[in-house]
Amino acid sequence: MKYELNLKDFKKKTCRPLGSHFRGTAPDGSPLSFTNCYMETKSGPFFGISGEFHFSRCDESRWEDGILKMKMCGIRIVSTYIFWNHHEEEEGIFDFSGSKDLREFVELCGKHQMYVILRIGPFDHGEVRNGGLPDWLYGKPFEVRKLNEGFLRCTRRLYSEIAGQIRGLLYKDGGPVIAAQIDNEYMHASAMWEITTGISNEWIFRGDDREAYMLALRDLAKECGIDTPFYTCTGWGGAITPDEMLPLWGGYAYRPWLFYTEGRGEHPVTEEYIYQDFHNNEAVVTSDFKPAYLPEDRPYACCEMGGGMTCTYNYRFVLPFQSVDAMANIKLASGCNFLGYYVFHGGSNPKGKHGMFLNEAQAPKISYDYQAAIGEFGQIRESYRRLKTIHLFCRTFENTLCDMQTMLPEGASLIDPNDTETLRFAVRTDGKSGFLFLNNFQDHLEMKPKKDESVTLHLNGEDLTFPPISLAPGENCILPFHMDLAGIDLVCATAQPVTRIASAGKDCKAGNSGTSGESFESFFDTCIFLKPDGMDPVFHFEEGVVTNPISRFEEEAVTGQGGSVYRCTPGKAAELFRVSKGAAQITILCLDRTLAGQMYPLSDGTLLFSEGAVMEDENGIRLETISPENTVLTWPKEHRIPLHAEKLHKLPAGVSCPEQLRGLSDIFDVWKIKTDRKEIPVTVTQTAYSKYEFSFPEDLMGSLEENLRDELNGGQKGRSENRLKDILLQIDYSGDIGSAFIDGDMIHDNFCNGDTWEIGLRTFAGHLKNSPLTLSIAPLREGVNVNTESAMAARMESADRYIAELRKVQACPVYEIKIE
Repeated sequence: MKYELNLKDFKKKTCRPLGSHFRGTAPDGSPLSFTNCYMETKSGPFFGISGEFHFSRCDESRWEDGILKMKMCGIRIVSTYIFWNHHEEEEGIFDFSGSKDLREFVELCGKHQMYVILRIGPFDHGEVRNGGLPDWLYGKPFEVRKLNEGFLRCTRRLYSEIAGQIRGLLYKDGGPVIAAQIDNEYMHASAMWEITTGISNEWIFRGDDREAYMLALRDLAKECGIDTPFYTCTGWGGAITPDEMLPLWGGYAYRPWLFYTEGRGEHPVTEEYIYQDFHNNEAVVTSDFKPAYLPEDRPYACCEMGGGMTCTYNYRFVLPFQSVDAMANIKLASGCNFLGYYVFHGGSNPKGKHGMFLNEAQAPKISYDYQAAIGEFGQIRESYRRLKTIHLFCRTFENTLCDMQTMLPEGASLIDPNDTETLRFAVRTDGKSGFLFLNNFQDHLEMKPKKDESVTLHLNGEDLTFPPISLAPGENCILPFHMDLAGIDLVCATAQPVTRIASAGKDCKAGNSGTSGESFESFFDTCIFLKPDGMDPVFHFEEGVVTNPISRFEEEAVTGQGGSVYRCTPGKAAELFRVSKGAAQITILCLDRTLAGQMYPLSDGTLLFSEGAVMEDENGIRLETISPENTVLTWPKEHRIPLHAEKLHKLPAGVSCPEQLRGLSDIFDVWKIKTDRKEIPVTVTQTAYSKYEFSFPEDLMGSLEENLRDELNGGQKGRSENRLKDILLQIDYSGDIGSAFIDGDMIHDNFCNGDTWEIGLRTFAGHLKNSPLTLSIAPLREGVNVNTESAMAARMESADRYIAELRKVQACPVYEIKIE
């Protein structure tokens, strides 16, 4: 098929400051503000990338690693709910200790240069009991979420306690807190009063005081000491969006609330993967984007793009991880300059002081893993790796990207989500250059592969046709046109720009390489590209450009000069070539999807590739992995020597790695990093039809408990370079609900969806030294009949078949290896 898009009628929008309600200044004079298009700092346009991480849903020993993993994925802002009922479960008694220590969490974010947005309520939702409102509010003689003296008095107390916790941590004080969200979905949504759920199903009041309520709470927050550069509010669903607040949007393609009552049938396909123009007063938008303001008056920003989704009792599914970065692609192309994911780091709900579960009734009692990019016990998912490439792109090219506008082909926003044939594409451009966005993912539907599609952009003075475009089902990508690469015009390419290494120069020395006097001069300007699945990367440069493949990076280019078109070798995991025109020169490293997802840019300008999670902080570089033997790649060659590493000149047959990584030693240094393998036996005893006991070696649990105590008391310093960091208990079972107990206390649960259930045992190691873990499987029941034909108050349930089976259980070690 041939597709066209006319960019000749491009008209530059006016970009203007939003004013005093969207501005703050740090003690050193550094400004933070918004225009109607994007966020700004002293360096210029700032592309916001926010990830939700609920501190009170995570053991405090896991906070710092979680924050570091988010940072390594390109997250720049940590957003977190402050659930009122987690802190004031009993009226007048506040708890900010342990995993509820707000101050400690915010300080850790600041330590790692992460901004913070506090979602201070009073109503939060977040699948928490009563939307976060304490039970005791139910018995008060006033209505909640209402401008009355009683509710404002209680809210003032909450805000004052929060302000006390973050004193000195606000942006104006040099701290990381840049914003606060006031209430959540005001006048759009509510939650059940869990105190009545199952009896009357009473719902919390959703509000009716409109802007007066939101502004009154904003002013109350300021008065109490929560004084931030800007305040946010929910944008979607008709929620109230005062002019003095930043509306934040989102999108969920997997919607458990559709199934809060049974009998709803199949989940429909959604409009979330159709390109729109959300920053255009004249745009035709087919989603629920119906702002009460003119779209161009404020930036299009997000806080709740589905970074995962929890299973609820009546809707269980395994999230396709490609859905997350596909949504990021859609939002970017549709005018977003501020991505925000809910949630980015999963968690576990705490229990109340008196044994009460503080979750929403439809959700698991404890688990809030959310199938997120980072799981509740720190597991990194495919979505994490895929998002990293987009986040690096947004950060690297923010100065140009933030100033680009959306252009859609005719009818693009009206494409039927069930249409698997039509190529879905959009452009962001400044009228001369830009990016072509493509998406071949649709929720609840299998897309067809795209093969040799033709896309022509009509620009002033030229018609630019991309090389034939092919795209695998589920894949998305961003392709450049007229991209400036060190003074060389990349006319167009069927490869996605990821990041650019252009900061080393002659004065930047190689660190820990054994060649401390050697500079990065020959690698001064390198651009990293991604080969999208199903696509053959072709680079078209301006006339007069010479392209040369490089066989070994430290050697000269292969003899012979190529033309201005460079075609990557099909099926090759990585390719390196040099581009030059006169004195201008740049190196391009093109990686397949697997390698790009494993790439971690380090602070010294080098790249490290690993299947595990890489964390870099002031204490060095650490690798978290479930394998005792790891193949790690570093680039440039000869510029980094990891600790505990054996250099491989080629990958031997016995080395565990994807087949496509073999033969890459011409481009990368290849290392084998290993630690002592831990075998962790699990003794399983079936004690009843659907109950089991799991026992673990006492010495391993003791070692984990010691690690936990070390991190709580001393942080990262002083611990061993290689260690057993955690044990993931992996359970495969069939049934309805799985519940895990220690000494009769529920510590975790799972709504069976066919995926492996994982529990991080380090959190419970102290209890497991001397006590087994009990697994109880509530069975699925087929052919249920309830007999109530009795003269007494009795009922008896029978079923044709009960399904409850433990199929497999294993303890998977999680290792931490210090790389540098």
